[in-house]
Amino acid sequence: MFIHAGPFANIAHGNSSIVSDELALKLVGEDGFVITEAGFGSDIGFEKFCNIKCRNSGLKPNCAMIVITIRAIKNHGGGSNVVAGAEIPEEYKTERLDLVEQGMCIVKHHIMNVDQYGIPVVVCINRFRTDTEAELELCKKLAI
Repeated sequence: MFIHAGPFANIAHGNSSIVSDELALKLVGEDGFVITEAGFGSDIGFEKFCNIKCRNSGLKPNCAMIVITIRAIKNHGGGSNVVAGAEIPEEYKTERLDLVEQGMCIVKHHIMNVDQYGIPVVVCINRFRTDTEAELELCKKLAI
């Protein structure tokens, strides 16, 4: 892992530096690949990644990865607020396909934001032990 940045590093927009990416690309060679952070969401950091970092560096990614969790999707679908230090609400520990279906609109929004730059999208699910197969399958189906 390479992290290279000046004062305040990447806290403002969630991107690693151009120097870091260029060094990683040089080290992996033509057949290698580099994964770089491109923001805290497609509507903040990723747009800055494309509009500022890629324009200045001349680099263009081969794909973008959007990482989701069923818990976050349920929250966007109308689930109860999760409060630090409190018990996780029951809907996050049990199957709730209705919340998953409603919450997937946020993922589709992020996919649409990436699509505007002509970059293919891979949606990755960070799985919790409480996620059910039906919830995972619904996410996969709706993310297309």
